[in-house]
Amino acid sequence: MYPATSASTERRDAGFTLLEVLVALALVAVVIVAIGSVMASNVRGVRAIGAHVALTQAMRTAMAAAMPPREELQQGTSSGQVDGYRWTVDVTPLGGDWTVPDSVVAWVPELVRVRVKSPSGVTSDIRTVRLMKRASE
Repeated sequence: MYPATSASTERRDAGFTLLEVLVALALVAVVIVAIGSVMASNVRGVRAIGAHVALTQAMRTAMAAAMPPREELQQGTSSGQVDGYRWTVDVTPLGGDWTVPDSVVAWVPELVRVRVKSPSGVTSDIRTVRLMKRASE
């Protein structure tokens, strides 16, 4: 028969050593910190995307509310505010004098610049070209 042992601590392979437990805890801590870092960067990314979407929506609102139809669009600057977002629409001649001597051109290109500034200070700027009816001379 086998000799009886009085306690399990007499065996060398009875459990984990203190060093093994500390190494395992260190590995778990490193993994938790890495997961936390990834989560924090995801939260920042989601907030940035949310701010961009809000700014884009404000830009669309400004373009729909502030910009008159092509027939009514005139040179100059107009501005306003929608839900804390400030918008400005500038209509200026594109590239200088587009008049062609002895021509019958009914339309001239105009640069339309729409800027929207969020309450946090972030701005969005869209530029486009619109053909506008030439002023009667």
